[in-house]
Amino acid sequence: MRAALEVKNLTKYFGNFAAVKGLHLRVEPGQIYGFLGPNGSGKSTTIRMICGILPPTEGEGQVLGLDLRKERHALRQRIGYMSQKFSLYGDLTVEENLAFYAGMYGLEGNRRRERMRAMLALAKLENRSRDLAATLSAGIRQRLALGCALLHEPELLFLDEPTSGVDPLSRRHFWDIIYDLAAGGTTVLVTTHFMDEAEHCEMLGFIFQGVLLASGSPEKLKESLRGKLYGVERENPMDLLEDLWPRTGKDLEDCYVSGQSLMILAPEGIPEDLKNLSMHLMPPTLEDVFVSLVRRGRKEPSA
Repeated sequence: MRAALEVKNLTKYFGNFAAVKGLHLRVEPGQIYGFLGPNGSGKSTTIRMICGILPPTEGEGQVLGLDLRKERHALRQRIGYMSQKFSLYGDLTVEENLAFYAGMYGLEGNRRRERMRAMLALAKLENRSRDLAATLSAGIRQRLALGCALLHEPELLFLDEPTSGVDPLSRRHFWDIIYDLAAGGTTVLVTTHFMDEAEHCEMLGFIFQGVLLASGSPEKLKESLRGKLYGVERENPMDLLEDLWPRTGKDLEDCYVSGQSLMILAPEGIPEDLKNLSMHLMPPTLEDVFVSLVRRGRKEPSA
């Protein structure tokens, strides 16, 4: 089966600064793929290149069977893009925002009316179509912005930090919509820095300083963590860290404080100095995996 998108050696320079470096990525049709990384890691730049908004400095790719470099205009008619800032006009009403985007996508006549009604229903705004977008809550603006991106029924949807600044209930509802879209065959690529949101994705890519550090399912990525993760509960875990690190740091993959616990990522054989601690085996989280990958990428010491 042809991939929904596949890029090879995707690279973007701004002057001498490499925002994205040699990125390889493949996303299957109907898949929810998550791009995970801190602000400034290259997530948005990558999406803008794949969307055809930014031309890559190097590399090549196919998106929905179209050449990323040569068919950028045709590509834009078949994808949806929701930016980090929601892309709404606050001084326009809900209906006017939808009408503006319908015009941008060339929707006319009955299809235009039907799609606008459908997106009002999606956003649960049937009774607020004449409200100014600026008066809506963040969660409702988010749903409206998603509706604008879906008006033309895109095959591939890009969501750039879509739930930043949105309350947990609105985030959950938003992800219910994404699941429904994927079940209907829409491919979704979403960037996020929320680790809990990343769990909703079928496949994940960890990106840091423009480099794709790892890619795979959440389960496979957790299994890739080097060593075993243990927790030691203490009233003052920082004191324990300061005591242990000078003696055992060289024998550990990582060691850090999380809440009231000292987390120890140890190789298969536990160092002798740690055997007298009341350690319990912990299931790794995506945050544990990401922090470990970033530190290895930086080649910086743990703790």
